[in-house]
Amino acid sequence: MKKFKAATYNTNSIRARMPIILGWLEKEKPDVLCLQESKVQDKDFPVKEFEAHGYQAAFKGQKSYNGVALITKHAVSHVETGLYKTADEEARFVRADISQIPVINVYVPQGFAPGTEKFVYKLRWMEDLLLHLKKEFDPARPLLVAGDFNVAMESKDVFDPVKLKGEVGFHPDEQAIMKKFMAWGLVDVFRKHEQGGGHYTFWDYRIPNGVKRNLGWRIDYILATPPLAERSQRAWIDKEPRLAEKPSDHTFLAVEFEM
Repeated sequence: MKKFKAATYNTNSIRARMPIILGWLEKEKPDVLCLQESKVQDKDFPVKEFEAHGYQAAFKGQKSYNGVALITKHAVSHVETGLYKTADEEARFVRADISQIPVINVYVPQGFAPGTEKFVYKLRWMEDLLLHLKKEFDPARPLLVAGDFNVAMESKDVFDPVKLKGEVGFHPDEQAIMKKFMAWGLVDVFRKHEQGGGHYTFWDYRIPNGVKRNLGWRIDYILATPPLAERSQRAWIDKEPRLAEKPSDHTFLAVEFEM
């Protein structure tokens, strides 16, 4: 049996977070790391820095906003860098086969606020992602879908479910679509191993001492179809990078599978 370790991390600017990312790669040596919000155009992506540490990247970026990447030491194939396959779409989707496992990395739109056009766009994007999965994949075969979904599913996934109920990121319309992903066949691998509350992947910069007070949200996911999810051995959130110097507002979520 061999191990396969997958992780996801919203960088909130890859150039600002390279010391944290490279340090985490050195420590954990994942088979694949899904990055979101790289905020760089493709010509500025730090390919050489990753190559110097033995990693290659499949990525799609744009100036100042969004951006997704798959970082791996393995050969990649079947690379796709868009959900809609249009020249002008936002950089929110990248897919590649890694160690014969299809891996999809997404950065779901934040949505701004319920009732706005940006919120409608978020819901539509999520529904379109689900349609893509239904069209291209079989839930009876291995598939990994990871990234920042910008949705907390349950009360235990936010620090104040009463106050936040109905807000963007904790809205029933968003949660309903997330449940459709699960109904199709995806498994929330972290919840397979940890049922308790208080486990978060995002802490807002604007909340004073938010990390130390653990006033967070669980909005980053590693989802897998049952043939892969049942091989998961453990899942964890590494909070330490969020406490590092110049951190992202997110931290790393990781899962280890036995293949």
